[in-house]
Amino acid sequence: MNFLKMLIENKKLILQLGKNDFRNRFASTSLGSIWGFLQPFIFMLTYVIVFQYILKTGAAGDDPFVVWYIPAIAMWLTLNDTILKTSTSIRQYAYLVKKVVFPIDIIPMITIVSCTVVGLFLILIAVVVGICFGYMPNILTLVYFIIAAYAFIIALTRLTSAICTVVPDFSELLSIVMQLMFWFTPIIWNLNMLGDGILLNIAKCMPFTYLVTGIREAFISGNIIVEGYGVYTAVFWFITIFLFVWGNRVFKRTKKDFADVL
Repeated sequence: MNFLKMLIENKKLILQLGKNDFRNRFASTSLGSIWGFLQPFIFMLTYVIVFQYILKTGAAGDDPFVVWYIPAIAMWLTLNDTILKTSTSIRQYAYLVKKVVFPIDIIPMITIVSCTVVGLFLILIAVVVGICFGYMPNILTLVYFIIAAYAFIIALTRLTSAICTVVPDFSELLSIVMQLMFWFTPIIWNLNMLGDGILLNIAKCMPFTYLVTGIREAFISGNIIVEGYGVYTAVFWFITIFLFVWGNRVFKRTKKDFADVL
């Protein structure tokens, strides 16, 4: 509750610093903030060309591959970029940590706000592509999974930002783990390939799988929140809440050492 209270009290500061963070990230380039949108867009387009037109993958089933793939990769890029950048945000803002009066707890939120600009842009692309192919997304489901994604990001990075600050090597390990998660999450392969068994159940219990599959279903069909997936919704929120409680405890215990290690 203290964390939420701090966010509310400092919401204007978080938004302002978040916007400045996004602008400053590409301040030294000619195109400026455009690179923030161009890089992930080209990444998404490259995978569409490779898997639909070169490898001619059938992972999408009866639906167009681009409609099946774009929402999932948009969600993944949002998760990956935000988690990695937010986890190292306290080291990035070391000069603020050393200011006694600055609320250290809000620093990760500054980076989350900065990354949200690109994240929402990617999801907007997914919506436009879906509509172009005749697939109108379920708005309520789409909004739910965006909220769920950011709830998970906040919970996870509450933990990882504290660990990366006191143990710098952890950021490298986290980067490797996220690379592995890209291939273990059904982004470019179909969850049905696992068949019916323990592997499928384990995969569905993974938060990344839940978010990627969920936002995909918002565009294609079904109601992943309750129909046939209700138990995994409960598992997702259990993991999210557990990570937040654990991360909150770790953050509180370690933040007194941040100034010494930076």
